[in-house]
Amino acid sequence: MLQDLRTLKSLLGTDGERSADILRKGRLLREDRREAAKRAFTTRRVDLELATRLRSDLRPRAGDLVLARVIQLGQHQKLESPHGRRAQLYEGDEIIVSYGERYAPDQFEAIVPEDLSACDLVAGGGVAGTVISRHAKIRAATRIEPVGLLADDAGKVLNLARFGLPRLTAKAALPPVVAVVGTSMNAGKTTAAAGLIHGLSRAGLTVAATKVTGTGSGGDLWTMLDAGARSVLDFTDHGHASTAGLGHDRIESVALSLIAHSAAEKPDVVVVEVADGLLQRETGALLRSPRLRDVLHGVLFAAGDAMGAVAGHQWLLDAGHRVLGVSGLLSASPLAQREAEAALGRQVLSLADLRDAVTAPKICFAGGEVSCVA
Repeated sequence: MLQDLRTLKSLLGTDGERSADILRKGRLLREDRREAAKRAFTTRRVDLELATRLRSDLRPRAGDLVLARVIQLGQHQKLESPHGRRAQLYEGDEIIVSYGERYAPDQFEAIVPEDLSACDLVAGGGVAGTVISRHAKIRAATRIEPVGLLADDAGKVLNLARFGLPRLTAKAALPPVVAVVGTSMNAGKTTAAAGLIHGLSRAGLTVAATKVTGTGSGGDLWTMLDAGARSVLDFTDHGHASTAGLGHDRIESVALSLIAHSAAEKPDVVVVEVADGLLQRETGALLRSPRLRDVLHGVLFAAGDAMGAVAGHQWLLDAGHRVLGVSGLLSASPLAQREAEAALGRQVLSLADLRDAVTAPKICFAGGEVSCVA
């Protein structure tokens, strides 16, 4: 009997060694369990075959991947996959998402939790966090229970940053780079950006598009691709589930690198969407950046109403930007459009204007010659 125990220990190691190994590297994650979990859009660049262990002993960081169990459905009842399909969630489902902060005035304000206790699914693209406030019209967040952080064979936690694009520096010679910014969330930025992309594409110009800030989701990317963009990138390609809470230097670096990657495709125009509104901390700081301003040809501004159009237009001028046009949700209302035009002394661009093969190039090449293919 004693010899049998010694033989078993020689094959498997002592109990102390096994326990130490688990403490150091985490417990094993079965491949079938990993494959059965519903995977979120934010994890799309991650090689999940590296995820062989689960760590429950570490504090989560922004970008860390977590296997979690749905314990109560709330606002987000579907999870966007890396390919854009929205998978229905059920209580008891296991999902693979990424930790991150969120800043969404129309939905949730959330932070990365301090431990692996139950938290919230704060975005349908796959962001886990702890909600600290929400819009009055939004339901409570879907609650999730972390099973463990995903780790590799060495016990290193998988973080989105590990799989991000290499950092590039924008070269001096760039095509026109047009930023689409707005007064707030849901001011019509993505619609305006897609409209502009479509108009440029109709004119025979090639467009590369990028969304440099926001919360990880594929919807805006698919919209810009459908509008005719030849390539589309966003901050998740640089290893961030969300840009909320990032320092100014980091956000500036990510934005400039994404512009450089887009320009490397040699498009005629690069269209850059900046999420949220001018008063959001990260957005405001980025748009005040001289380094960003120096690579921009100008800004297309999307506003939700006439007062926002006037105030935002002046904010951008004060920050040193060239405002190429004003559009957005307000263009859906003839009255709001006339109010804004009277106060601004310039035309408000409708979605039809942005989609026009003659107007779109004029916006992007203002002050220069435009060569369009018939």
